[in-house]
Amino acid sequence: MTPVLPGATIGIFGGGQLGRMLTLAARVLGYHVIILDPDPKCAASAVADRVIAARFDDVAAATELANACDVITVEIEKIGADAMAAASAIVPVRPGGHVLHIIQDRARQKRWLDEHHFPLGPFWVANSASELEVAMKSAGSHAFVKSSFGGYDGRGQVRTSPRDDAEAVWSSLGASTCVVEKGLDLEGEISVMVARRPDGSCATFPPALNHHVNGVLDWSVIPAPIPSTVAREGVRIARGIAEQMDVVGLLAVELFMLRDGSLVVNELAPRPHNSFHHTEYVSLTSQFEQGIRAACDLPLGNTESIRPAAIANLFGELWLHDGATPRWEQALALPGVRMHLYGKSPRAGRKMGHVGAVGSTAEEAVALAIDARTKLTPR
Repeated sequence: MTPVLPGATIGIFGGGQLGRMLTLAARVLGYHVIILDPDPKCAASAVADRVIAARFDDVAAATELANACDVITVEIEKIGADAMAAASAIVPVRPGGHVLHIIQDRARQKRWLDEHHFPLGPFWVANSASELEVAMKSAGSHAFVKSSFGGYDGRGQVRTSPRDDAEAVWSSLGASTCVVEKGLDLEGEISVMVARRPDGSCATFPPALNHHVNGVLDWSVIPAPIPSTVAREGVRIARGIAEQMDVVGLLAVELFMLRDGSLVVNELAPRPHNSFHHTEYVSLTSQFEQGIRAACDLPLGNTESIRPAAIANLFGELWLHDGATPRWEQALALPGVRMHLYGKSPRAGRKMGHVGAVGSTAEEAVALAIDARTKLTPR
């Protein structure tokens, strides 16, 4: 493999906040960046050299991107297979189409993990309302029904009980293939980020502990305050998935911690992940720089965390208090607090940025990040 060296041009499928942060990391390393995104004014547009405004399944646009770049990476999963294939015929695309093919479809992802003997909670795949009814009854007291395609941050899924009407649930999720997951008795959720080069060498970040509200990540802290045996097992599982799937680039593995200390895989993301934004503050190499290094086949950076750090997400509601401005100075006056805004137009429920905080312990970092977010709220 020939490394793609600084001065070259990197293409990115997707120009949201993750694409923006990948672009900033690439810029620091001396690369040029071209984005392909349906929105010409996407979050990454302010920092990229150029935006090709096109759908993610536009083969001609993907070909144009590849012809202008030396390597391509992704910040979003929903890239059309034909577009990926067209780009891959011209330059390396990392991760490749085979990885996205598995991960884009929740049912296919679950089956792949099961076939490769990675730990999962009980699940069923339903291709009709009648199959969904049987699966919901099999799942017991409560279940999570997730659309097989699309959906994230709590969208495209429904929490159910056996009393719920399967036909109504089926219709609410678009009357298409669903994955039904048995509700588990959880201690918490962690995630592990793996970076992998074309030669198979890997680097992993310490696991992050994540807290969700209504299915959306609210805060995350690294290193996760969990037993070292659980952390090692999470890293082992995540590395195994990355190796067996032959991921080149980044892979985030979300894992549920059960009450007995065991882990089961929740979902996979072949890109930077919200639960590792704090690597910008305390890791010797951020997830974004690591993603650029892996895609360009450069030596992977040190992933050691110098201190515990937490992030708390900022949502559009913060900007919608009768036109009042968030109290930036109140939050930034707190020692150890940083702010990262994504340059997006506010709307309810939209991730607009995050506050980060460092502390002497994980608990201290989380408390400080949440305090900083609270102080932002206009009064």
